[in-house]
Amino acid sequence: MKNYNFTVAERFMRYVQVDTQSDPGSNNHPSTGKQKDLSRILANELKAIGLADAHTDEYGYVYATIPSNTDNNVPVICFCSHIDTAPDCSGTNVKPILHRQYSGADIVLPDDATQVISIKDYPYLQNHIGSDIITASGLTLLGADDKAGVAIIMDLASYLSANPSIKHGTIKILFTPDEEVGQGTAKLDISKLGAHYAYTLDGGEAGTFEDETFSADGARITINGVIAHPGYGKGKLVNALKIAGEILAALPANELSPETTSGRQGFIHPVAVNGIAEKATIEFIIRDFVTANLEKHEKRLESIAEEVMARHTKASMQFEVWEQYRNMKEVLDQHPHVAEYAAEAYRRVGLPVIKEPIRGGTDGSRLSFMGLPCPNIFTGMHAIHSKHEWVGVKDMEKAVEVLTHLVQVWEEKS
Repeated sequence: MKNYNFTVAERFMRYVQVDTQSDPGSNNHPSTGKQKDLSRILANELKAIGLADAHTDEYGYVYATIPSNTDNNVPVICFCSHIDTAPDCSGTNVKPILHRQYSGADIVLPDDATQVISIKDYPYLQNHIGSDIITASGLTLLGADDKAGVAIIMDLASYLSANPSIKHGTIKILFTPDEEVGQGTAKLDISKLGAHYAYTLDGGEAGTFEDETFSADGARITINGVIAHPGYGKGKLVNALKIAGEILAALPANELSPETTSGRQGFIHPVAVNGIAEKATIEFIIRDFVTANLEKHEKRLESIAEEVMARHTKASMQFEVWEQYRNMKEVLDQHPHVAEYAAEAYRRVGLPVIKEPIRGGTDGSRLSFMGLPCPNIFTGMHAIHSKHEWVGVKDMEKAVEVLTHLVQVWEEKS
C-alpha cells in the first residue's frame, strides 16, 4: 500500500461530526433515531464504492458484501464496528481537529482551555511525535470509539474495490447501532449477514489484539420497606432508601470494586439506585473473566444484603440475576486459526501482537456466542468516552494495512 492515498482520516473526521450518541434509557431500536443518519451515509458510500448490496435496515444496521475474487473456497469473514457513541460525554456538534506532525507539547483544546491532553497523562502520545493526531475541541468526546473502526473498514472497502489484483474471499461489512448501551446485536439478522467468522475493529493502540472479555451478569436488589406517615412513624416506618444505603455501605471497601481491581480481577459494581421510602432498587453489574466466578460474586452480594436485611425484620428483599454476556475466549479457543491468521497479518505489517483481556465487553462477545467467532483488532483510539479522546492517524492507516493482509491470509490458507 506504499502508493495508496489513505482515506481513513478524511472519512473519520466526517463521520464524527454526525451525532450518533445512544441512550441507555430508551426501549427503541436503535435507542436514538439519529444513529440512522450515519447508517444512511455509510450505506450510500459503500454503494458508491461499488458494493451493490449495501443497505441499512429499520434498526440502523448496515450490511454490505465485497464479493470474492478467487477460485479458492474461502470462509466468509466479516469486519464489524459500531456507529454509536457513548452516553458518558456529549457527542453533539463534535469539532474534530487534525494536529499535523504533533510536536510532543501539551495540547490545549480550543473550546475549553481547561481540557489539556499531555504526554504525562497519555504516554502513548510519544509514539506519535512527528505524526498526525486527531482530537475534539474540548466540549465533546471525539467519537473514535468506534468511528475510527468504521472509517478503517470503509477505507479497506475502498482499497479492495480499487485493487482487484488482491485476492480474497467473500467479505461482509457490518456496522451496528447501540453497542455502547449493550444492544449492539439485539436486532442483528445473523443469517442475512452470512459470515463464518468475524473481527470487530474496536481496540486501542497499534498491535493490540483482544480475544478475551469479561463474562458479565446484571443483578438487582429490590427492598420493600414499610411506609407510614413520618409524623407518626415511630416503631412503624421502615425506610427502604436507608436500607439501600446500608447495603451499599456494606460492600467490600478494598476489593471487588472497579476502583480496587485491575488485570484479571473481577468486581461487583452498583450502577443505579432508585426508589422512595416504601420501595427501593439497587442495580449492579457483576464482572469476571472466569464465568464460574460470577456465581461466587453474586452469592457474596446476596449474603451482604441478607445480613443487612436481618436487622430490619419488617422489611423484605428480592434478589435477581440475569446474564448479560460471556467471555468470548470460551468460543475463540475452539477456533484458534481465527487468532492465528490475524497474528500473521500483524507480522506482515511489522507489528507485534499484544494480547490484552478486555475489562469490558464488545459486540464480539455476543457475536461469538451467536455462532460467529469474533476477536477484536486495534483502531488507535485513546481516552475514549471523554473530552480528551484522541486517535493517531498512522495507527488507523496501519489497521487498514492489517485488514488488507488479513483477507489475503484467509485466501492463502484456504
